Formats: sequence, structure tokens, C-alpha cells
Amino acid sequence: MTDHSFLVPFVPTRPEQLLPFAALAQWSRAVRLWQGQGTASDTHQAFSYAAATGFRVPVGTSVSLMPFCHPYDAALRAQSLAAAMGHSVVAGYGPGAKVLQRSILGSPYRSQLGAVRDYVTILRGLLTDGKADHEGEFYSCSAVLPRLPLPSVEIGLGVLRPRMAELAGEVADVAITWLTPAAYLKDTVVPALRAGAERAGRAMPRVVAMVPVALDGPERDATKLALAGNSGHMSLPHYTDMLSRSGIDVDMRADPEASGKALVGGDAFLFGNESELRDKLREFADAGADEIVFNVTGVALTQGGTAALRELEQLLRLVDAA
Repeated sequence: MTDHSFLVPFVPTRPEQLLPFAALAQWSRAVRLWQGQGTASDTHQAFSYAAATGFRVPVGTSVSLMPFCHPYDAALRAQSLAAAMGHSVVAGYGPGAKVLQRSILGSPYRSQLGAVRDYVTILRGLLTDGKADHEGEFYSCSAVLPRLPLPSVEIGLGVLRPRMAELAGEVADVAITWLTPAAYLKDTVVPALRAGAERAGRAMPRVVAMVPVALDGPERDATKLALAGNSGHMSLPHYTDMLSRSGIDVDMRADPEASGKALVGGDAFLFGNESELRDKLREFADAGADEIVFNVTGVALTQGGTAALRELEQLLRLVDAA
């Protein structure tokens, strides 16, 4: 059975803005509250604030960008978050775009896969064994992290393309996709995850699909909603390549409107009435998603946080009734 969760559809500028969404996560059947990487505020601190106000729920980061944080600090932050929430944490990571790597590190990683392997190797040692002794090309660590009786911390990797999916199959607990259509998940991501897991002699990671979605309604335009919530990702080379592999051609510089329509037409952004969305979400479950995360960022950015909260309540009721 596929679980359902949701993403906080904006980066809070004040921590109290997160609280209505934390409350919905606590009082609904959502299995986890997710938050993406932000620069206006820190995800771990925002979640800890919610816990301090009484909303202690399972949480996930989707995904924290590796250039911002050494893996020792990442492990410490993830473990501290599990202590604050009193529930399991999915600590998701990704290398980010090369332009980000250059701006933070001075140059991009020579090998994206090599950097991720170093990072996760150190994380795994610290979070599982309480120590790491790894000297890599990109990240090194010889240190101890005290092991405490805490809820579990699962290591997640952001996955878009086959080679990263294979690596996630080898080393991660959770594979996290973003903007990936169900057909691409089924035909490309899941087989690559399975191949990597089989090569490593381990179980395949759980698959968490971040799904941009909006319900049809009066004065709602699917293309505008898709662009509002996803134009940033659609401008990045690794996302445009993934979308192209899935049969969706986007070019935000040449024609944003056509790109948004292509995203909707290719079901990378889901839009429709309740019956239509129920069918489209079922495709993700059939494709191998163990958890579907509702991303209503487009609604939040065009109609505000209150409308986004109502949208999430309706979507959760929709899947509960299925």
C-alpha cells in the first residue's frame, strides 16, 4: 500500500508559518511532513521549532544540498532532528546543480556520483556505527558521533537519472524523485534502483515521489500553476535532461508557456478534478512509489498559504476515500 505525505509548499521566513502544516501532518493520516532546501530559513531549525510548540511528527528533507554542509555536520543535524521530533527522520541529500557547487565550493564536483558516494559513506558510518574513517576525493572524515537511543534516521538521495538511481540502489535507504512522471519512474528509475541494489546485495530503497499537483477549479490555469511552482527546477540542466528522457521537452528561455504546457501534458505536473487526480496518483503507486508526497507549491505561490493548506486537506481526503 502506498503512503501519502505532503511538502510544506514554501520556505518559511518565520518559523511560526510552518505550524498549520505541522498541525495538519499531526492530525491527518499523512505519514510524514517534508520540507525542501531553503535559504530564507533552515529546515532543521523550522522543524525543531514546530516540535517545541507541540507538533512532533515524522519529517523528511527533500533534499538538503551537499555543498552547504559537511557530512559530519549533516549527520549531527539529522540525529538532533530525530531527538527533537521524537519520530523517524528521512535525511535526504543531493549534490545540487553545478552552478551551485561552483558558487559555494569554488568549482563543481569532478564526479557527481563520486561526491555522493563519499558523502553517504561518511553519513552511513556516523549514523549506523557512530564513527567514520573515510578518506575520499571529495569528502573525508575520521571522527566519532555518539550513538543515542533515538528514532531512526534514514539516508535519502535525490534521484533523477539512471546512474544516480543505481547509486541510490547501492547505498541509500530512500530514493527521492522530483518532477518525474509515473511512466519514467516505472521504466527508468525503479529498474535502475533495483539493478544497483542487486549489485550491492541489499534490498531496494523505498521510493518517495514528490509530485507537483493541483485540483482543477474556477479561474485556475494548469500552465500558470505548473510554472509558478516549478520554473526554477525546469531551468536547471539536470532537470531538463530528466524531463527530456521522459518525453517532455522544456526550454524556459525560449518559451516558458510551452514548457509549462509540456509539463502538464506529460503528467510531470498533475492537474484535474478529484476523479482524474485519483487515477493519475494511482499510476505513481503502480509505478513503484512507496510514498507519494503532495507538492502544492504552485497553489501556495499563486493563491497563498491558506489556499494551499485547504488543497492539501482535500487531497488527503481524496486518497483516504480511494
